[in-house]
Amino acid sequence: MENTIRGYKAFNANLTNRYGASFKEGGKYSVSGDAVFGNHGNGFHFCERLEDTLRYFDAMDGKVAICEVIGSGDIVEYSDEYYGYYDMFAATELEVLKALTREEIINMYLSVPSHRMVRFVQGFRLEPLEKELMRCCYADDIDVLNAISYYQDGDIDVYSRERARIYKKEIVDKN
Repeated sequence: MENTIRGYKAFNANLTNRYGASFKEGGKYSVSGDAVFGNHGNGFHFCERLEDTLRYFDAMDGKVAICEVIGSGDIVEYSDEYYGYYDMFAATELEVLKALTREEIINMYLSVPSHRMVRFVQGFRLEPLEKELMRCCYADDIDVLNAISYYQDGDIDVYSRERARIYKKEIVDKN
């Protein structure tokens, strides 16, 4: 049985990768040899979680395409031990299923766990109405709300204010 993993791959808006290779929806691609992770590796890189692709491909300017893909053949996994939660794969075969629309991407993130949403807003530029939608969906989650303020709105003092609020609450709770 062949090894397969379903995931996501980020591209430039014209479906080229960082190295200028062109891809298209429905396309199947392969390389010979063993899969090796890295800039000078062998194979096609992709992630199981969409937000992990944003660590490797900047989407803050909005000029990216994110595709659903299936990696197969020889597959190696790379787990970033420094950050602890970014996982990436290199596969000798890649099928590009479809490019996701912006609406599909936003809808995916309306109900993910907060740690995933925080990573998403760190790397994907939201439009004003999308920010408000996310704020409504995560209204009770201070981590997500702070991440939106910091990464999307550029509010560099949001975490200082949050620390001050927590400190004040601790003092009140002690008395």
